[in-house]
Amino acid sequence: MLSGLSTAAREAWLPEKDERPSVSSHVTRRVVDLIRRESLQPGDRLPSVQELARRFSVAGPTMRESLRRLQAIGIIDIRHGSGIYLKRRTQPIVLPNPHASRLSLKTVLDLLDARLLVEPQLAYLAAGRVTEAALRNLKETLTAAAANLAGEDRLLGSLNMAFHRQVAALSGNSVLAEVINSLTAVYEEEQLVVMRLYGNRERDHRQHLVILEAIANRDRELAKRRMHDHLKDVRRVLSARWKETPTPT
Repeated sequence: MLSGLSTAAREAWLPEKDERPSVSSHVTRRVVDLIRRESLQPGDRLPSVQELARRFSVAGPTMRESLRRLQAIGIIDIRHGSGIYLKRRTQPIVLPNPHASRLSLKTVLDLLDARLLVEPQLAYLAAGRVTEAALRNLKETLTAAAANLAGEDRLLGSLNMAFHRQVAALSGNSVLAEVINSLTAVYEEEQLVVMRLYGNRERDHRQHLVILEAIANRDRELAKRRMHDHLKDVRRVLSARWKETPTPT
């Protein structure tokens, strides 16, 4: 499966040693099953991280990763010093598949294709609705990303995806914004693969900056085009690093 990649790309493709996408996805599903089975209501408190880890027979870091995913897609609220609470929305649009195979290029490209269908239009809408406060938040996110271009993968990846989520939220379409929130949270490991295989952090950052510029200028068509070009460029680079183009399903 990995024979078509260069050595550098192959190393970037493989998950880091501490990444357990299949285990954490399985545990995430089990937590959702627990919430449904016990008929928990918004505001109800869940067992502690330690208790959940014992119940599901997993290590603490794996349990925390699963809970972090559920928090990112709006199922739970983790309040430090207080506990874990069920939030208002208990059924996200996208949930992890515990039976999914390991990371594959096909999955990554499918993820980018899904984002290509949604995010350019969200950027278009965001440019027509953006406020000065929202612009400050977007600029702060990209400033933090710029300061971490040479930093750790997960930190930079989280900042980059925060920018995309902020743009989605600015669109005013809560359903489509949640689609992006869910996709980027559930497919967190795939997003890291995208960043590692794309390889050019500076270019990626510059593309984010020009998207922000179009939004700041309230130029809806330009914002849409730049978001499309950005995601299309990422997909093109990833495809070029593989010898065979995946067959569409």
